[in-house]
Amino acid sequence: MSAQPQADAACRAMTLHELDAVVAIEVRAYEFPWTRGNFIDSLAAGYLAECLVGPTGSTIGYFVAMPGVDELHLLNITIDPAQQGRGHGGRLLGEVARRARALRLAAIWLEVRASNERARQLYRRHAYVEIGLRRGYYPATVRREDAVVMKLALPPAEGAA
Repeated sequence: MSAQPQADAACRAMTLHELDAVVAIEVRAYEFPWTRGNFIDSLAAGYLAECLVGPTGSTIGYFVAMPGVDELHLLNITIDPAQQGRGHGGRLLGEVARRARALRLAAIWLEVRASNERARQLYRRHAYVEIGLRRGYYPATVRREDAVVMKLALPPAEGAA
């Protein structure tokens, strides 16, 4: 059974002001985290980037996604480890899909570490399917780790030709 996220948590655009909180979560969540520069570059490039913020204003999680021709590439989606298991990841995935539909995109793509079964299960619950493997995609302590490529096909919007 999935937990329900806090009803009073809200998504808002990620700005440079959130980066201290975002980078702190990133470092807690990953052995090989994105750098502050990765986030700054993503914002400068105009990628979709949003934070999920709790009622006290604390950042719970975030995503960064790159729009392309007919698709959205989800580059990073992270929930603070202390907030995981409460439905926030599903909430952010729903927001990613909502944004992609609003842009009339046909699909969302992502890569996930092959060893990250918890994330893969979350994506499958949200109708993502595993469609490929990128060998040696992620850095790792001993050797590089494979990435599972996943896709969510989005139906055309009502009234679309």
